[in-house]
Amino acid sequence: MSLVDFTDIRMEQRAVAGVTVPVAVVPRIKNQGYLSRILHSLKGLLEGMRLTFGYLVHPSRIVTRQYPENRETLKFPERYRANLKLVYDEKGYHLCGGCKLCEKACPNASIRVLNRKSPITGKIELDRYIWRMDSCTFCNACVLACPSSSLEMGHEFENAVYDRRLLIYNLNRYAGPQAEVMEKLDEETRKQAMEPRDAYGGPVPLAGEELPNIVPVRVDSPGNPASRPGQGSDA
Repeated sequence: MSLVDFTDIRMEQRAVAGVTVPVAVVPRIKNQGYLSRILHSLKGLLEGMRLTFGYLVHPSRIVTRQYPENRETLKFPERYRANLKLVYDEKGYHLCGGCKLCEKACPNASIRVLNRKSPITGKIELDRYIWRMDSCTFCNACVLACPSSSLEMGHEFENAVYDRRLLIYNLNRYAGPQAEVMEKLDEETRKQAMEPRDAYGGPVPLAGEELPNIVPVRVDSPGNPASRPGQGSDA
């Protein structure tokens, strides 16, 4: 084993291929005896374990999070990415105008935006915002592409399910105009312009829509999805 004292490195100007360039001159490697190598190894081991011993003596300094015991107080960094969410204003109106730029920005088609012609304003508005968490890579490209800041990555991370069809659902609570348009309407017109949307309605597997490698489900009654005869879950 050998050791290099990097504190002795010096900078020099040397000619290389006819050009003077700065180079770092490293001192020659110092050879060590058998005992010196053992002592040097022990020193490195003790330095590496110093942090561990410090936590052992001062447990209050431990930074490891005790999950799930700390579920109620668990905090995440602001830029932590989990569930994709539509942003709503203080009155409960979403900001999405249905431009589909997020759908185009998605690298693996995990977003599908369905629009409709508004029966109130006659303009194009959001009908259903379908998100496939099962294939999403949480790259944040959709959030960055949105011109109206109507998307964000939430911090909900407990998403384990027995059937991956549950990971494909609608993000919008209602079909209707975005907040900017809603503010221009009177109260009665706003109520008429908002049509409720449930998470598993529309063209999703739990409403009978077949997707690549995902068997759809027949819904016998609202809120009671049942698998088709002879076909089980493909979770």
